[in-house]
Amino acid sequence: MHRTTRIKITELNPHLMCVLCGGYFIDATTIIECLHSFCKMCIVRYLETSKYCPICDVQVHKTKPLLNIRSDKTLQDIVYKLVPGLFKNEMKRRRDFYAAHPSVDASNGSNEDRGEVADEDKRIITDDEIISLSIEFFDQNRVKLGVVPDDKLTKDQVANKRYLQCPAAMTVMHLRKFLRSKMDIPNTYQVEVMYEDEPLKDYYTLMDIAYIYTWRRNGPLPLKYRVRPNCKKMKLSPTQPEAPNSTGRSGPESDFASDKASSPAGVPSTSSSLPSPSTPVQSPHPQFIPNAPSNQNAAPSLPPLTQSRPYPFGIKSRKMSVNGSSASSG
Repeated sequence: MHRTTRIKITELNPHLMCVLCGGYFIDATTIIECLHSFCKMCIVRYLETSKYCPICDVQVHKTKPLLNIRSDKTLQDIVYKLVPGLFKNEMKRRRDFYAAHPSVDASNGSNEDRGEVADEDKRIITDDEIISLSIEFFDQNRVKLGVVPDDKLTKDQVANKRYLQCPAAMTVMHLRKFLRSKMDIPNTYQVEVMYEDEPLKDYYTLMDIAYIYTWRRNGPLPLKYRVRPNCKKMKLSPTQPEAPNSTGRSGPESDFASDKASSPAGVPSTSSSLPSPSTPVQSPHPQFIPNAPSNQNAAPSLPPLTQSRPYPFGIKSRKMSVNGSSASSG
């Protein structure tokens, strides 16, 4: 799975702050020659005495540098949305200024210039803001038919829709847990929260959803959910050990792995009664000592009795005889 990384606002400050005043951009304005941005008031005052960019020293214009600067609404919206409370504080500051200076004519300016724009109109959402949302079961048939207005829904469809008021900082994961607890959904099923027909990430907040899908506050934030069985992950079982009567010789790794798989750690394996290489072979019958002089008057010995076994760690099979002849090993 993809891991998410939270970035602090201080790490983005170099891209959101004006180098002339040291504050966040207000009325962000960009020089078209080098694309460096500043506050509008800061760059206008600076270009009154200089015709070069304060950052890279490129010439803005030979005679009229104010002709080569443009207002950057996109950058300013990003700053307002990333910095909590900046837009609200700026609007309040402008209203206080015009209230303290009634002689200043602001009739030619926009509502935003006068500070008369609310957060709702600007679509600026704060973390502590309460967002109204609707949640209903995801119906594939309704998706095929398209979006149906609320006034044309059946009584059952209206009854299945629920309305909530949640903080903007609440995540999709919290909403999933709420649905699971409210409807007593067992852990063998997974709950997915969706916007239209697209599943949402667990780390999305309601504020993220409103920004990503351009919710315009013309109604509750429309969300859907669906319940599906969990997908069980297949676990690979270890290689099964070969049968004791197998005559093939396995490699060292497979033998060692099979010994470990067939017996727990610290307990010797009982799958084979053959001795280990370090333990001498003991027969229940008396044996003749190897290399001892043979007695011609002794009774004829039994046919050779041999034992062979594939030993771990690559040791070849060893034949042990009990007829008095010397032992041979491969």
